[in-house]
Amino acid sequence: MENQLKGKIALVTGGSRGLGKNEALAIAGLGGDLIITYRSKEAEAQETVRAIEALGRKAIALQLDVANTKSFDSFFSQVKEELQRVWHRDSFDFLVNNAGIERAGLIESISEEDVDDLINVHFKGTFFVTQKALPLMADGGSIVNTSSGLARFSIPGYGAYAAMKSAVDTLTRYLAKELGSRGINANTVAPGAIDTDFNAAAFENNPHMRDIIAQNTALGRVGMPDDIGGVVAMLLTDGAKWINAQRVEASGGMFV
Repeated sequence: MENQLKGKIALVTGGSRGLGKNEALAIAGLGGDLIITYRSKEAEAQETVRAIEALGRKAIALQLDVANTKSFDSFFSQVKEELQRVWHRDSFDFLVNNAGIERAGLIESISEEDVDDLINVHFKGTFFVTQKALPLMADGGSIVNTSSGLARFSIPGYGAYAAMKSAVDTLTRYLAKELGSRGINANTVAPGAIDTDFNAAAFENNPHMRDIIAQNTALGRVGMPDDIGGVVAMLLTDGAKWINAQRVEASGGMFV
């Protein structure tokens, strides 16, 4: 099991912390090497690199702001250089679009600036990171995008965020259709409520939120990062290659 991704390289955006870190470690646990990105906290990213290396895998961390599409050409030039330097390769195998932000607010009051931030990170970021990555992706690889349970069920205050994730679900189906000739499959993983720093403010502001989520989840608890990383890593394996153009919800059975 641990060598299913041996010899493969995954690029995980936002892979330095939170769910992205867990995804990167799960990929490394299956034998894969990693290129992870961070936006501003380089020291945190290097800690993740060391954790991956402790599993016997190679890893590097590169700075990337997925909201800044103008930086993507230079970023992928750097990726190309690092692939040659570290792996003596011209391509990588897997793209995991994980980087994200939270902007909550009711539709009647959320600001245009917050909606623009969501568009730039969750939709334009995913769209154009993927576009720029494709020339460096090996045929037969895989793409995993990040959706959300909120694209299926509705909680007031998350309409704009959920709309971006619905757009990512649709984009992913089109990626699967357009990249099938290269043997590249594309899927989304849709987490439910996960107890990470991404949701820390929401949990702190709503003391009973964990209990409410647990009561409305078939498995009776709030999700943890370990519940997601393994799902993403699994979708990169050969055994999951026939899963394509799918939205895979990993929510423990939330609101079923």
